[in-house]
Amino acid sequence: MKPILTAILALAVAAAALPAAAQNAGQIARVRGGASCAGCNLFQANLSGLEARGLNLGGARLRQADLSLSVMNRTRFANADLRDVEAYGGVFSSSNFSGADLTNASFVGAYLDGSNFSGATLAGTNFAGASLERATGLSQGRLNQACGDAATRLPRGLSIPHC
Repeated sequence: MKPILTAILALAVAAAALPAAAQNAGQIARVRGGASCAGCNLFQANLSGLEARGLNLGGARLRQADLSLSVMNRTRFANADLRDVEAYGGVFSSSNFSGADLTNASFVGAYLDGSNFSGATLAGTNFAGASLERATGLSQGRLNQACGDAATRLPRGLSIPHC
C-alpha cells in the first residue's frame, strides 16, 4: 500500500509544479503572424517588437506577456487580461483598452494617444514617460491608482501620482 501512496504523492507534487492554464503556442504563433485572436490564451507570450495593426485581442489572456517595442495601433484589447504586461516603448495609438485589467502593467515610454481606457483597471499601472494626451475614458480616480512621472503626457486637467 505504501508504494501506491508514494506514487500518488509524487504525481500530486509534479502536477503542482506545472504552470496553471499555460499559454497556447499555436495561438501565440498566429498573433505573431499578424492574425487576430479574440479570447485566446497568450499568457507570458513574447510579442516584443511585433508590428501588427488593427488586431482583435478582445478578451484575450495576455497576463505577463511582453509587448515591449511593439507597434499595435488600433488593436482591440477590450476586456483583456493585461495584468503584469511589459509594454516598454510600445506604440498603441487609438487602441481599445476598455474594460481591460491593466493591474501592475508597465507602459513606460509607451505611445497611447487616442486609446480608449473606459472601465479599465489601472491599479499599479506604470505610465512613466508615456503619452496619453488624446486618450479617452480616463478618470482622475483611476489614474490615482496608477503612476507616472514628469514626462507622462495626460489629457488636460488630469494628473498622475509619481512612481
